[in-house]
Amino acid sequence: MYKSIIIGTGPAGLTAAIYLARANLNPLVIEGQPGGQLTLTTEVENFPGFIDGIMGPDLMDNMRKQAERFGAKFIRGWVTETDLSKRPFMLTVDGVGRLETESLILSTGASANLLGGVPGEKDYIGRGVSTCATCDGFFFRNKEVLVVGGGDSAMEEANFLTKFASKVTVVHRRAELRASKIMQSKAQQNKKISWALRNEPTEVIAGDRGVTGLRVRNVDTGAEEIIKTDGIFIATGHTPNTSFLNGQIRTDHTGYIEVVPGTTETNIPGVFACGDVQDSRYRQAITAAGSGGMAAIDCEKFLESVH
Repeated sequence: MYKSIIIGTGPAGLTAAIYLARANLNPLVIEGQPGGQLTLTTEVENFPGFIDGIMGPDLMDNMRKQAERFGAKFIRGWVTETDLSKRPFMLTVDGVGRLETESLILSTGASANLLGGVPGEKDYIGRGVSTCATCDGFFFRNKEVLVVGGGDSAMEEANFLTKFASKVTVVHRRAELRASKIMQSKAQQNKKISWALRNEPTEVIAGDRGVTGLRVRNVDTGAEEIIKTDGIFIATGHTPNTSFLNGQIRTDHTGYIEVVPGTTETNIPGVFACGDVQDSRYRQAITAAGSGGMAAIDCEKFLESVH
């Protein structure tokens, strides 16, 4: 029986672990993908306290060691079943077995939707391929970049990138964009944005120093060409990692966990959510870490109230 279990080891989960461990609650942290999305990032320059930046994996490793220093315990595995119908909550972890806990913090994040089946796409994440303009746009100052996607997130990323890049080209396989009219209009009026519509990405082209181009196929003619670029931003949305909950936690229509405004409380007392799994708007390491601290404080107060 654990007082608290945290699922997820990104900035939110690890911050929650630090806070709970310092409160002598000896949390158990379940690692799926150690370090979360930040392990896919090279240099992080917008996390406070690191004047010269820090590598994403190093930042996560530091946070993990800090949590361990105060007594947090870690196990590796994927949660395959949950029973949140009564306390203690029951979890089944692949390769570990069944666990019981008085409280639960969900910090499983949201995975960027990749194109899928495009050679080089995964291989060059952090080396010219990115899923976050806010995180990586600064590295492409005065360079030419591509944004792949046709929804609101793609238009938002394209407009944001024009603050840094000399040219932004939007690649989309359809002639029509899925983005709202206002977002389309804003992008179309931006002189730094050009368009490569009716083109489907087929391969990321790269050299020793990273991405150099994107091979695309014209959906009308079948003709292929390589669009030269310094960076490729994939903006096809995110999917919150909540499927293992089997609908026991209330979510919005896109799958993000709903919390009581101003807290990390879910619809089930004793279950809390923090980080990107409940944040479809900001999705930043620092906001995730902040909500992790909130979840730990909410969790600690809950445990005090039931004992």
